[in-house]
Amino acid sequence: MRKYTWLFIITAFLLCHDLYGQYPLVKQLVDADSLRLVEIYKDIHQHPELGFTEKRTSAIVAKELQALGYDVVTGLGKTGVAGVLHNGDGPVVMYRADMDALPMKETTGLPYASTETTKKVDGTVVPLMHACGHDAHVTWLLGVAKVMVNMKNIWKGTLVFVAQPAEEYIQGANAMVKDNMYAKGVPLPDYLFGMHTTPYAVGYVENIAGNRMAGSTGMEVIFNGIGGHGSAPHLAKDPVIMAATAILEYQAIVNRSISALNPHVITVGSVEAGTVANIIPTTATLKITTRWYNDADRDLMVNGINRVDSSIAFANNLPPDLYPTVKMGGSVYPVKNDTAMVDKINAGLKKNLPNIKQITGTPPTMGAEDFPLLVINSKKNPVYDFMFVGIGNPEVCAKHSKSGKAYPYNNHNPNFAVDLSAIPLGAIIGSNVLLELFK
Repeated sequence: MRKYTWLFIITAFLLCHDLYGQYPLVKQLVDADSLRLVEIYKDIHQHPELGFTEKRTSAIVAKELQALGYDVVTGLGKTGVAGVLHNGDGPVVMYRADMDALPMKETTGLPYASTETTKKVDGTVVPLMHACGHDAHVTWLLGVAKVMVNMKNIWKGTLVFVAQPAEEYIQGANAMVKDNMYAKGVPLPDYLFGMHTTPYAVGYVENIAGNRMAGSTGMEVIFNGIGGHGSAPHLAKDPVIMAATAILEYQAIVNRSISALNPHVITVGSVEAGTVANIIPTTATLKITTRWYNDADRDLMVNGINRVDSSIAFANNLPPDLYPTVKMGGSVYPVKNDTAMVDKINAGLKKNLPNIKQITGTPPTMGAEDFPLLVINSKKNPVYDFMFVGIGNPEVCAKHSKSGKAYPYNNHNPNFAVDLSAIPLGAIIGSNVLLELFK
């Protein structure tokens, strides 16, 4: 096991050696710390935790930041952590990493693959996996935090690191702010920065100004019915049929109510109903996500879903007390990167890390992020940038590219794997960005 660990570290060193030009001290510091960072990454990867339950992960972050001399605030929004370092007069820069994992089974076959499970509120046991790279995000944060302490003599200002819970629920950032984070010793930033894994090959980054990710609103619709025997559906009111009808009708909102030129999505990602084949249940639950780039489309989809639900209840002759109930979930605005901040960061990367390949011209995605909520409701003109960093094995990525595939896997895939050479690389990129922002 140790032999393979060192093999990965040596590979990472050789790759990194060709990539870095300016700020040689950053590379030296990360090279010296790379073994520790890789071990931290593997440990977090093997112990994934769902949103708002990241107690083990947040304890690691708090311990590491305290050891480096940061003023640490814990328990923000249940499990969030903030570390603050005051270093003279200058801007306040916040670096955010999310911590939560996903309820899915890992199939990577890696020697440090997750075998963890957890029990949900309803009693069911589900496997856990870091399939979106949040384990790498936390590790990058810890690597960057150490570099910035060791380079205090060349930057001035206040540095804030935020380890955020529950990004996958798009609720964690808002939970931290609502927990009075900015009244508990955490300064409001002038600049907010974050990095996210993407299955580009290691050595590529994507940092583009303007709209980059969609807004999202989550909903849970519970169709109520009257239970009965599967052999006599005429004596019951079947909520499964109602839910199935709704799933199809929601797509008419997408296809016939909103311009095809406007990016928008309604996805039902979970259907929960019944226990056995011959019992008509009393309820059926749909968990829905909507994606959008303007408020009008968001409102049209949410209101349309409610109208569809009510019309189905009416068609099934349900009494008013059995009409569907709706629980609104997390909601976030589109991610719109600040142009001046993006230009400043990209110019710095081009100068200081000349062999890092910058991807340009890619369109916005329908993915969503709650990252901007750390500042978007607290500042009149929030300035933030959300960058994507390649973590795919270069040889694997090249092989799939030749076969016409964009990626070997995508985020939220059970085969999602972060190449270990991306761990030191991410720490170097993040450190260079922060040093540039403090100029």
